[in-house]
Amino acid sequence: MTDPLARIADALDRIAPPPPAAADPLAHRAYVWRGETLVAAREFDPLPLDHLRGIDAQREALVANLARLAEGHAAQDVLLWGARGTGKSALVKSGVAAVQAKGGALALVEAVTGGLDTLPALFALLAPVPRRFAVFVDDLGFDAAADGRALRSLLEGGAEARPANVRLLVTSNRRHLVPRDLAEQESAINPRDSIDDNLALADRFGLSLGFHAIDQETYLEIVRGYADAHGLAFDPTDAIGWATRRGSRSGRVAWHYVVELAGRAGKSLEN
Repeated sequence: MTDPLARIADALDRIAPPPPAAADPLAHRAYVWRGETLVAAREFDPLPLDHLRGIDAQREALVANLARLAEGHAAQDVLLWGARGTGKSALVKSGVAAVQAKGGALALVEAVTGGLDTLPALFALLAPVPRRFAVFVDDLGFDAAADGRALRSLLEGGAEARPANVRLLVTSNRRHLVPRDLAEQESAINPRDSIDDNLALADRFGLSLGFHAIDQETYLEIVRGYADAHGLAFDPTDAIGWATRRGSRSGRVAWHYVVELAGRAGKSLEN
């Protein structure tokens, strides 16, 4: 007689959904790396670059670096750090799309933040592909120094460092990624060694772009840019009140306000 456990296992295998088919790394503009399989992004339609206001210097630096990567020239790994909602993630996606629009052989690959240990497998997959890739790790932060050391090894110096056709783009609310632990510094034989160990990760990024809280004038400029692009009228006093109730001024808050305006006007928004 067949083992009951074996029959149960066979039945589960039959009803389990098959794993998604791996996407062609030459066929799509953007992908998602789920730790084992590269899949095509369902849709990739980021905001136009000129809709991102108040971050002109960061925009120019990132797009120039991405253009070099697309051309096969020397390019930097990038750390985008700073206040929440200031456009870090939006700029990465819009920057890649802008380079693609000019014919650049570049694709975006968004990697799940919790899967750093699977990045060597992704790098091995992408290394032989005749295309350039910006691997995007969004909202990264560490609770353990071991994670930071793993990423440092991937950036440079390790046996499984990222290949020449791949650069990492990482966003974080922390400038140095790893939290500064005062207790750790106090317990170290040489406190400076502890500090240097934490800062060594941020130092691995050749390009570090800071994003800071914006003033009221810049916030209204961002709202105006979004509103004009979608044919919406707005009252600056109402826009300021929206930000006050949210407790912050940022590009994200401005976009949420414009979504509210569109809803009030009975309109839909594509972005």
